[in-house]
Amino acid sequence: MSESNAPQPIPPVTLPPAKNPSQEGKWLTATLHKWLDEEFLPETINRDIAERAANVYVRHRMEGENDVGALVLAIVTEMQAFDFSQSFYGEFAVANAVSDLLLDSLGIERCCGE
Repeated sequence: MSESNAPQPIPPVTLPPAKNPSQEGKWLTATLHKWLDEEFLPETINRDIAERAANVYVRHRMEGENDVGALVLAIVTEMQAFDFSQSFYGEFAVANAVSDLLLDSLGIERCCGE
């Protein structure tokens, strides 16, 4: 395989520095809650899941984290302590949904690695 045909690493996706993390958190809570309700069934626990994920996100944004990959890993790690027993979801599904929502908000196509 020539160098020009060699697989290239996926470049990191970086959010602009947070100007209003609490507003971002409100957006993420509402958007993720809507996604959770629409993806399977609306469940009461979805509000708690969305709030918890948004809290993790906001805290890391306030600490200066702008890398989407790092934010997703933080959500996976911290959501492991959440009780998903009343939900169809788990920490990976939630973190992946947050990643998709963030990419959508940035206008980044998330299909097919392009």
